This record gives sequence, C-alpha cells and structure tokens, in this order.
Amino acid sequence: MKLRVLLLSLVAAVGLTFASVALSQSHATKTTTVTVTAKEFKFVLSTKTVKAGTTVFKIKNAGKLQHDFKISGKKTALISPGKTATLKVTLTKGSKPYLCTVTGHAAAGMKGVLKVT
Repeated sequence: MKLRVLLLSLVAAVGLTFASVALSQSHATKTTTVTVTAKEFKFVLSTKTVKAGTTVFKIKNAGKLQHDFKISGKKTALISPGKTATLKVTLTKGSKPYLCTVTGHAAAGMKGVLKVT
C-alpha cells in the first residue's frame, strides 16, 4: 500500500512538472499584434501598451505620401499610400520610441512612445 501511494505521488509530481513547463512555454511564446495607421503626419496605434515579448506591427499607410515605421532598431521598407507592411519585433520592458524615418516626418509629428510592461 505504501509503495502504491509513493508511486501515485511520483506520477502526480511528474505530471504537474510537465504541466507547469507547458504553461510557461505557451505564455512565453504569446505574440501581440498592434495595428498601426500611418498618415500625414501621425501614427495611430491600436494600443499604447503591450506585454514584453514578440510583437507584430501591422502598418497601413492611409496617407498620400510614403512612410515607414521604426521601433527598437527595426524598420519597415517605405510603404506606399494604400499599402501595408508587417514588422515583427521582440520587445523588452520599458518605453520604446517609434517614428517615421522619412526626412522631416518625425519632426512633423510622426513619432511616439510605446509602453512595454
């Protein structure tokens, strides 16, 4: 009887260990998607705060000029009016500035800060 209880306890402990590893891995691989609309001369983000980890930015140029989107050292190619681009970035906690790198666009207002928690 003692052996049976010991074996059941061992099986339960192993099962809980694997369950916690699976949960932590699924949490770590969660991806956040942020929709970004670019127009003269501003960005509109679907959220101002994201969790640390992988974030996919889906950028649509709703303006009449070409724009790009740069954050955490990664940047899209120029996006023509009416077109879209996707940028995948791994973000760490903190404040992450973003901007359009086309000359004069950031100075005209195409910039902001994303909060990463």
